[in-house]
Amino acid sequence: MQAQHQSSSDSKANTLANIDAQSARHLMAIRIVGTALFDYQVRKTDDARIRLECLTGFAKELGDIDAAEFAVVAQLLAGHSSTKHETTVRTFSLEGATL
Repeated sequence: MQAQHQSSSDSKANTLANIDAQSARHLMAIRIVGTALFDYQVRKTDDARIRLECLTGFAKELGDIDAAEFAVVAQLLAGHSSTKHETTVRTFSLEGATL
């Protein structure tokens, strides 16, 4: 009996080759906009907000994200429409705590 081995010249499944260019652009746009969204939600700075708005707008204009994805970001930004952020200072006491 001889073992059957796949020849290196035979075609092999490659998931990267199966993704077309538009899908790859879409995934990259989601990654970039998602990173900017995360940065804005953590930092809450005007610069982070402007970066998120610009990147989302560019991705929408180029067709790399669709209207529904654009609307998600717009809705999140609308929830944080105030550019002034209040800082809450909390003090914690260990009085009465037992170990």
